[in-house]
Amino acid sequence: MGALVVAYLIGSVDFAVVVARMHGVDIHEVGSGNPGTSNVMRTLGRGPAVMVFVGDTIKGVIAAAIGAFLIAEADPLSVWAFAAGLAAVVGHCYPVYHGFKGGKGVATGGGVLAFCVPLVALILTVIWALVAKVGKVASIASLVVVVLTLPLAYWQGVRWPALGTLVAMLALVTFRHRGNISRIFRRAEQKVIS
Repeated sequence: MGALVVAYLIGSVDFAVVVARMHGVDIHEVGSGNPGTSNVMRTLGRGPAVMVFVGDTIKGVIAAAIGAFLIAEADPLSVWAFAAGLAAVVGHCYPVYHGFKGGKGVATGGGVLAFCVPLVALILTVIWALVAKVGKVASIASLVVVVLTLPLAYWQGVRWPALGTLVAMLALVTFRHRGNISRIFRRAEQKVIS
């Protein structure tokens, strides 16, 4: 249980907030107000966005590693690796350090996949980049990746109960995109990639 709390606290470090503050900006007050990579990209540029993406991804890797090594005897496909990863994604979405106002959880969830099922993470990263390049909308790319994650994870050996924990993670990421989904249907979603 302590490992899950640590994973949540690690997830609560929001790199969009940290990087934006380094540039003298409150990320909650600019652009979409979302403390995530896409809003940093739109408001501060590519370099700061890369820093946010890398930091948020590493959180997921570290959290899943905590679950795998401290609880599950170094098994990256264990429910504990995914549970600690889920705790980090919850921390990212509802960070205790930032008034529970967090991001969408995509990069942190990607970090969990990078540790647990690296081939899946690689495939999904390529798909995300292609969809984002063609559609120029990060949220659509993220939602496409969410849909593809479960079958790819199953293909790579993720089974129950770890699969159930992964479903919970994907459900949270989808829930956090509910505003984006509404804007997509209204054709009002912001483009982020030029």
